[in-house]
Amino acid sequence: MTAGGGNQLISVHPDELKFIFELEKQSYCDLKVVNNTEQHVAFKVKTTSPKKYFVRPNTGVIQPWDSCVIRVTLQAQREYPADMQCKDKFLLQSTTILPHTDVDELPPDTFNKDSSGKTLEECKLRVVYVNPSTQENSEEEASKSSSQSPDANSFHSSICCIFLLSYVLDLGLRERSFHHQALQLLKDERDAAVRQTHQLQKELSMMKRRGYRKSAPGFSLTFAFVVGLIGILVGFILNLTLPSSSTE
Repeated sequence: MTAGGGNQLISVHPDELKFIFELEKQSYCDLKVVNNTEQHVAFKVKTTSPKKYFVRPNTGVIQPWDSCVIRVTLQAQREYPADMQCKDKFLLQSTTILPHTDVDELPPDTFNKDSSGKTLEECKLRVVYVNPSTQENSEEEASKSSSQSPDANSFHSSICCIFLLSYVLDLGLRERSFHHQALQLLKDERDAAVRQTHQLQKELSMMKRRGYRKSAPGFSLTFAFVVGLIGILVGFILNLTLPSSSTE
């Protein structure tokens, strides 16, 4: 049976051996073998071209529900295969063994087919050679597609930033409007005080011309005191409002 074709004892990932083929260079592929049972499982790897490949480990024991990684190395080749096609095959045999059995203690007939009722499963794997240029092109295309496709997280973050910026701007406009209204109120109060001062000065001048100073000298001093007090208040208001005006 082939990989993933209904094995009960083990599962193998990936289901084929892919090697990046370059002249005078080694290439490797890792196989992950998973024990799907509560029993101890022994495995053995065979190939139709043992001189071309280096398998470690080629035999082993996997604990219940455990896994093992097998590295298959393609030795450096001196010429390209026809049309980059490979006819090499791998066979991974597996069977249950007694608990606490070490790999060196496996009987010679452990992976032999017989009629004793022993469960022996076989997993066939094909070999695929990949051209380095093809591999690079596929990686570039994957990189381009990932860079061009919109990322959901980035889009969500951008929306959040836009809403936050809008809120900050609205808050700033509201605060500026509040300060503007407060400043305008102070200006109105200042203008009213200035107008009142001018009115009092006019009335004082009129009183002087009409001879109020001769008839009521005490009243003139009191009135002058009130006018001076109003002037001090106007100066205090001007000191408060002028810095705010210059800041704006």
